[in-house]
Amino acid sequence: MFFSAVRRIGVTLFFLVAALLAQATAQDLGKAPAGVIADQQEVIASLASKVDALQKKVEENSEDDAGLVDIRLQLEELSRSLLQSAVAFRPRLNEINARLEQLGKPPAEGKPPEAAVVTSERENLTAEKAEINAVLGVAENLSIRIDKLTGQITEIRRHLFQNLLTKRYEINFALAFEVMQAFKAEMTDLYSTVSSWIRFVVSFKLKSMLAATFCALAAAAVIIIGGRRMFGRLFEADSRVEEPSYLSRLSVAFWSTLMQTSALVVFLGVTYFLFDYFAVLRGDIGSMLSSLFYVIAIVFFVSRLGMAVLSPKLPNWRLIPVESGAARWLMLLIIATAFFTGLDYFLSSVYQVLGSPVALTVGEALASTVIIGVLVVLIGLVKPFVDEDGRPKPWPRLIRYVLLTLGGVTIVAALLGYIGLARFVSQQIVVTGAILATMYIGFLSSQAINEEDAFIKTTVGRRIKRMFALDDTTLDQLGLVTSIVINLLVLVVGVPLILFQWGFQPGDMITWLYRIGTGFQIGSFNFSPAGILSGIVVFALGYFLTRWFQGWLDGSVMARGKVDAGVRNSIRVAVGYAGVALAGLIAISAAGIDLSNLALVAGALSLGIGFGLQNVVSNFVSGLILLAERPFKVGDWIVAGAVSGTVKKISVRATEIETFQRQSVILPNSELINSAVGNWTHRNKLGRVDIKVGVAYDSDVKRAYEIMLDIARSHPMVLKNPEPFVLFANFGPAALEFEIRFFLADLLGSNTVQNDIRFAVIDAFARAHIDIPSTARAHDTKPAEKWPADDEQVEAQVAEVEEARSKRAAEATAGRKPGKSKKPDPE
Repeated sequence: MFFSAVRRIGVTLFFLVAALLAQATAQDLGKAPAGVIADQQEVIASLASKVDALQKKVEENSEDDAGLVDIRLQLEELSRSLLQSAVAFRPRLNEINARLEQLGKPPAEGKPPEAAVVTSERENLTAEKAEINAVLGVAENLSIRIDKLTGQITEIRRHLFQNLLTKRYEINFALAFEVMQAFKAEMTDLYSTVSSWIRFVVSFKLKSMLAATFCALAAAAVIIIGGRRMFGRLFEADSRVEEPSYLSRLSVAFWSTLMQTSALVVFLGVTYFLFDYFAVLRGDIGSMLSSLFYVIAIVFFVSRLGMAVLSPKLPNWRLIPVESGAARWLMLLIIATAFFTGLDYFLSSVYQVLGSPVALTVGEALASTVIIGVLVVLIGLVKPFVDEDGRPKPWPRLIRYVLLTLGGVTIVAALLGYIGLARFVSQQIVVTGAILATMYIGFLSSQAINEEDAFIKTTVGRRIKRMFALDDTTLDQLGLVTSIVINLLVLVVGVPLILFQWGFQPGDMITWLYRIGTGFQIGSFNFSPAGILSGIVVFALGYFLTRWFQGWLDGSVMARGKVDAGVRNSIRVAVGYAGVALAGLIAISAAGIDLSNLALVAGALSLGIGFGLQNVVSNFVSGLILLAERPFKVGDWIVAGAVSGTVKKISVRATEIETFQRQSVILPNSELINSAVGNWTHRNKLGRVDIKVGVAYDSDVKRAYEIMLDIARSHPMVLKNPEPFVLFANFGPAALEFEIRFFLADLLGSNTVQNDIRFAVIDAFARAHIDIPSTARAHDTKPAEKWPADDEQVEAQVAEVEEARSKRAAEATAGRKPGKSKKPDPE
């Protein structure tokens, strides 16, 4: 009775505790997500208000391309935040769905009712799920709205660019009079604006301006001095060199243009930044000064590029074989084209700041673009080359036609009133043309450095060789790396500059880089270059860490522990494969590759293994077995079939054995597993050596036995335990056969010991007059005649010979006279 009462009380308490825990769990499931929903609702509401503000900005900046790009970047950031907010509900939705699946569906009509707590929990979870879905619906609508605004911005920017190129202005004689009057008034305003700023700077900001200018000069000097120290002769052409190589000319042209232009750009950029930082600039002066700096940089860049390519003063350093007079004429035309292009850009910025009339902007752009077009046509009409007869020769037909077409299009577009198109074409001719020319020179320099032994002959190559004592092969490989780096540098610098000239904004490139980095969809596969790159970096780090750990484990831990060389090799190989496999798995995860997508590839690979890769897999598995069981190790003397030698390397596919003739034999591991392998040094290098000796029958056998035993015992390398032994093996056909048997601590040195003992036996037997008989040689015995293969044939031949002999004897007898004998002929 007592125990039954205790049992009832225990069961009652158990169910009571279970009910309380279930209720608490239900309350927690209901309370915890309420905070998540409220938080995400606030986040989504905040994002919606920001989208409203950006929509108003789109309407306000409908004429500002850079402002529209900035708004688009903000919208894309809001889209990513919205996605993160939606993802925050995913864990809670998974919990709700899992719990609803556990609770099951409500009982049908006619079925026993379920517990009230279960019904209440299901209703609460269902209501919460509906609330989350409602919030996700709001987020989805906001995401659609953001996408529409982004598309609207793209369409507005397309219309802005189209209007810039296709808008037509009225060109007539009245425009000239209006332009002259407006130009005079605007120049007066410009003078007063600049003079007032100069007075302000001299009175209040002179020290700040001088300090900023000094810092900018120091920054530019660092580039110039560092470039001269690093590149040396590549920085400028050497007039003392009469016949510079093509690589030297390319290098000087590329690096002198790049480094000097970079120094000027750094000077101008640091100057503007510090002027703005120290409040030296006003808003209007800042806009005009930035335009002026841009023009100075462009004109300097084009002039430096022209000097590098044409080299009017140093004909030997020209990249294009033009005449000196034509080079000077081309140089003048190129600088003039760059100057008028920059002047047009600067004046348009000034007119925009001053709020000048549109007529002045149109008139100035008309004059500038027509002049630029004429200059381009003149460049196309120049005859820079000389033919075989010494007469001037024009540009190649394609280049000449391109120059004449571009110049003509610029002039015609300007005269027809398409000022935007004419200005755009003229700017691309100068700026984009200069950038493309520099990129082309950079690619040519990279290609020249990539030639065999080309980098070794350069100044940088010789300097690196002296500093690091590198051989020519390493320097040649370094030249290949340098070529790749130059190509990447040209692309990274040149392509963005060209895109800027064609109307793209930095925000566009940031968006492209982000999309490339985050990945894009190809079918069902999400390809992410940034993920792939991170995976490669992770694998490289894992690989080098594995190699470092292998070296540390082998050289520091196992070497100090006096671990056997074979054990060290097995552990080192196993650690290496395990480390590389682990690095590969981590790299795949870092790259974001879903291994489930490779199921089809894995199936095809399995089929290939089943048919074509059986031997490879068999050798691989056999190699793992050899490394684990270690029937032999590196350094062992093994015999595998007809191969006998020392194990040099055990890999997962094959084992390298070096014979005693220094021949390397590569044996597949499966042969070593499936066949018998003899190992002379499996547990240790201790082993027995047998030397056969023959003693003549008439010799003192016991004396010979004692001599051989003494010789074996007296050798220093023969072990005393087990002691040597001489075996009387057999009564041979020519000698009494003995075997000297002894043990060595290291069988690998047995040949030397055998030689010593054999020589000692010969010397000792000679002193004791004990003969070592030799076996009978082949030429001392006459081989027995073979029985004829056909006895009847031989008998017939013998009978014929006897019959012929009898006939000759009879004929000789018949020819003699009776009673007389034939005398011999006289000599």
